[in-house]
Amino acid sequence: MDLGDPDEALLARVGEGDPAAVRALVARKLPRVLALAGRMLGDPAEAEDVAQETFVRAWKQARDWRPGVAKFDTWLHRVALNLCYDRLRRRREVATETPPELVDEGPAPDRGLQARDVGLRVASAMRGLPDRQREAVSLCHYQELSNIEAAALMGVSVDALESLLARGRRALRAALSDMVEN
Repeated sequence: MDLGDPDEALLARVGEGDPAAVRALVARKLPRVLALAGRMLGDPAEAEDVAQETFVRAWKQARDWRPGVAKFDTWLHRVALNLCYDRLRRRREVATETPPELVDEGPAPDRGLQARDVGLRVASAMRGLPDRQREAVSLCHYQELSNIEAAALMGVSVDALESLLARGRRALRAALSDMVEN
């Protein structure tokens, strides 16, 4: 049973210029948008920029939002993904002679080195996936969307999404094989 869009009333208040509604919308959606952008881009600063632009677009669209075509959450994820892909395309277009130096921010001693290393390895393996596989894995495993929701968001069939997920999982398993204990 479809109960409609759970964000519809809040979005209407945002469209009316209600500052409390804007804060509530950002508080409700920002963590997932940031997480998605962070996983797609692998750069927290770029992820914040994408999240900011995503919410600017949501704020501009709020007054004209027409429920029924898609859920607001689906639209918001699509905007964030499109902005991520724009940034990924720009990265490929910029040729550099030497790779940038990565700053080792190192974990705090109380956080545990192994957990940090695992997280970095997984993030690196995710960045190594082709864009569509990374998108599928991010939407289903990190954003916790159902296969049906993720397929609709990506504009593919559920079978195509499951194929992307299977290939992505295989690639991640291969990239992280030395970490898996038998």
